[in-house]
Amino acid sequence: CLDADSHHLIALLGDRFNRTIKNFFIAHYSLAERTRVQTVTMDMNAAYQTIIHEVFPKAQVVIDRFHIIQLAARALDQVRVQALKQLDDKHSRPYKIMKTNWRLFHQTAPDAKHKQFLFGLNEYVTQQEAIDIALDTEPKLKQTYETYLALHDALMVKKHPVELANLLATYEPNGTAMDMTIATLKRHKVAVLAAVTSPYSNGPIERVNRLIKSLKRSCFGFKNQLNFFKRIYQITA
Repeated sequence: CLDADSHHLIALLGDRFNRTIKNFFIAHYSLAERTRVQTVTMDMNAAYQTIIHEVFPKAQVVIDRFHIIQLAARALDQVRVQALKQLDDKHSRPYKIMKTNWRLFHQTAPDAKHKQFLFGLNEYVTQQEAIDIALDTEPKLKQTYETYLALHDALMVKKHPVELANLLATYEPNGTAMDMTIATLKRHKVAVLAAVTSPYSNGPIERVNRLIKSLKRSCFGFKNQLNFFKRIYQITA
């Protein structure tokens, strides 16, 4: 658990079960203290959301922006892989681009001016030209890619909840993985829209998680959980 303002580590719990989390806050903080909590930033784990308002009655749930973009990016990758499997010509330009230069599809501002040599395709083209070559042959991938860009712009660039709400409302299902992504965002609509204007994110706690994973790898684990927790407090102080 991390303070979203100070980024100070509040507590380390032995597991991630709802019961453990709920009992910890109820045992250590009074109802008056928990009522003063205004924001809880988290991913879209539905299990955790069920206890948020039981523990923090007046808190607003904010879905972390990174996890929203990550969800859309995974859907984009799934649609790209599906498109690859449907292409018969494994030596075609679209296939080579989608297979080797898949990172281009995650760029939100591809270069449309400077040509560069793209390995796999083995041609000098701009990033935008390469993307267009692939999208022109795959309409579903194109729609998914455009949805991914629109979602990213609404969240990270324009930061306007109305635009994101319109995107969710006007999205037309096309039988791809992006349908499930949009449906998931609609289920968490209030918390997703709050992410647009909220200054908070899961970045600080993800940093701590990475430190913990690195510590476990470098030390080959700890037999004593208490010593493990002490070491975590030391490296995050």
